[in-house]
Amino acid sequence: MAFQPRMTSSITGITILDDLRWRRWNGVVADVWRVQCEAGARGEYVSRDPRLFVVLERKCGQAELQLTARGGSVCACAPVHMSYVPAGMPLWSRVERGGELRHLDLHFDADGLARRLGEELDHERLATPQLGFMDERIHVLARLIAEECVQPDTRHDLYGDGLVMSLFIDLMKLGRSRSERRSALSQRQLRRVTSFIEDNCFRNIRLSELAEMTELSQSYFSHAFKAATGMPPSQWHMQARLRRVRQMLEETDLALTEIAVTTGFADQAHLTRVFRRFCAITPAAWRRARRL
Repeated sequence: MAFQPRMTSSITGITILDDLRWRRWNGVVADVWRVQCEAGARGEYVSRDPRLFVVLERKCGQAELQLTARGGSVCACAPVHMSYVPAGMPLWSRVERGGELRHLDLHFDADGLARRLGEELDHERLATPQLGFMDERIHVLARLIAEECVQPDTRHDLYGDGLVMSLFIDLMKLGRSRSERRSALSQRQLRRVTSFIEDNCFRNIRLSELAEMTELSQSYFSHAFKAATGMPPSQWHMQARLRRVRQMLEETDLALTEIAVTTGFADQAHLTRVFRRFCAITPAAWRRARRL
């Protein structure tokens, strides 16, 4: 299912000037707004997802932003600035002098982005608000993302996808060393997981099932499993299934169609494609060779 951000808001003295321009990429939804603010305009916003609010252009006076969870506030006086707001944290805004404002909202699917990045995100960083700050590199990326929202047909989707991923990596201060420091599964964890795979290899096994057994996140488990075995869990699962297929080919006279259905493949053709990819030979040829 596509990521669907949800935010509730209550505004006073703010008029939307243009139709909403927005885009969805994998794990991120971007909105571009142009609004007219009266003097004393105010708003209250709560999002179920972490988001980044970026002022692209401002032709109005001072704005005050306040987060109740931390009991603090900041006056953002610069013409352009940004604020990171964690999931579920209310944000209040007040514009002291009226004017026009154009801004970009980026809503992040933190779990989806963590899966794409293949690493656990820093929960403390995700939960820490940043109000009224300015980062030139992030702001450049934000402006390019806003252009993709306003003119969505000019470039390939991968262009915008790369922009939002780059911005998120910068915002969360992610580095390669984080994933490189991860350790492999312990011998006890590995034995438990591989035994489970062997016992259930004829059915689809969800990554979440294996991760829960080790009390690790899905992304961390995937890295730790590969570090211990040299292959991802899905490949280990398929190898276990094919070992059982080879055993049945050698020890029984069952037809290939029956073996395919018994071992969880859609049909004989599906079994043959997978068997050839992993074993470089068809099941029928493998059976003949073993019997000779």
